[in-house]
Amino acid sequence: MPLSSKSVMITVQGVALRTLYRLPPRIRRLLAGPPIRIDGQELALDAQLLLRARELAGMPSLFGGDPVKARRNLEESSGLVGGPPIGPMDVRDLAVGSVPARLYTPTGLPVGSPLLVFFHGGGFVLGSVESHDTVCRFLAKYARVRVLSVDYRLAPEHRFPHGVDDAIAAFRYAHANARELGADPSSIAVGGDSAGGNLATVVALVTTREGGPQPAFQLLLYPTTDGTRATRSKELFAEGFFLSKADIDWVGEQYPATQQDKLDPRYSPALAPDLSGLPPAYLATAGFDPLRDEGELYAALLREAGVPVVLSRHDDLIHGYANFLTVGTRFREAMYEAAGALRTGLAMRTGDQRAHAGESPG
Repeated sequence: MPLSSKSVMITVQGVALRTLYRLPPRIRRLLAGPPIRIDGQELALDAQLLLRARELAGMPSLFGGDPVKARRNLEESSGLVGGPPIGPMDVRDLAVGSVPARLYTPTGLPVGSPLLVFFHGGGFVLGSVESHDTVCRFLAKYARVRVLSVDYRLAPEHRFPHGVDDAIAAFRYAHANARELGADPSSIAVGGDSAGGNLATVVALVTTREGGPQPAFQLLLYPTTDGTRATRSKELFAEGFFLSKADIDWVGEQYPATQQDKLDPRYSPALAPDLSGLPPAYLATAGFDPLRDEGELYAALLREAGVPVVLSRHDDLIHGYANFLTVGTRFREAMYEAAGALRTGLAMRTGDQRAHAGESPG
C-alpha cells in the first residue's frame, strides 16, 4: 500500500528529529531555547527539544475536534518518534473474547514467566496496540516479562464503562488462560500509561473488592485518577507541555456517558472509599504534567491505606514520556526505572509466595 504524502513528510520529520538528538548538547540547547524552570523544576533538554521540534513541524494537538481524525493523526504522527522494532521478540495477535490484543514474548523467556496486562494511554479516546507497540516491546525486553497489550473499546463510540469492562475482562482472561499464554497465573501484573494507568488501577480495585483473583503488581505511569479535582499542576502546566488542560477537558466530554460518571470510583479511583488490600504499586509522575498532582495524591491514598507503593516523580519530564523512547536518552532512563520496578516487584511477590509455601526462592 503506497504511503500518503503526509506519512512520508512525517517520516522525514522523524529522521530529522533523531538527527537533532545526535547534535552536541550546546547546539541542542541553542535550538531548544533557554532552560524552562517552573515550580522549582527544570525541564529536561530532551523534553524541551521535542516540544520545540513539534512546534516547528506544526504538529497539531493530539486531542480535540473529531475523534476519528484525532486517531488518524496519532497513527500518522507515530513516525515522528518511531524507530526500529525492539527485539528479539515473538509477537502475535489474539482475541480476548471480542477484544483484540497482542502478546509480546522476549526471545528465550521461559514458560511460566510473569505477565503484564497492559492498557494503552490516549484519553480513553485515542491509542491502540499499534500506538504503544514500542512501549510494550521495551517493557517486555527489559522487565523480562510477557506483555499482553489490550485494544479496549474507545469513546465516544463506547463511553464509560465499556473500556473498564474490557480491561477487567482482559485481566480475567489472562488469569484463566495463563498457562496457554506461557505465564504464571500468580504473577500477573496490570499496567498502563495515562488513561491506561487509570484502567490498571480500576482493574486492581474491582478485582480486589470482588474477592477474586487480583493482580500481583500495578505499574502506573502518570495515571489519571480523579476526573473531578482541580489541581495546582493543571494550572501550572495548562498549556505548552504536550498535554494541555484543554485536552483534559475534551477527554472529559468524550469519555463519560454522564457527568455523574466522574464520581464513580471506576472512573475516578481516587474517590474509592477503601483502597486497602490492593496489590503493590509503582507510580510514576512527570514534573511538567498537568496530571502530576492527582497521580501523587493517589499514591498518598494508597500509602495511607497500607498498600506498598513507590512514587517516582521525574521532575524534568512531560506527560507521555513512555512514548518517546527512540529520541534522546532521558525518556529511556525513566522507562528503564519503570521496567526495573516491574521486574523487581514481581520477583519479590513470587519470592514471598514461595516462602509462604515453604519453598526456596532460589
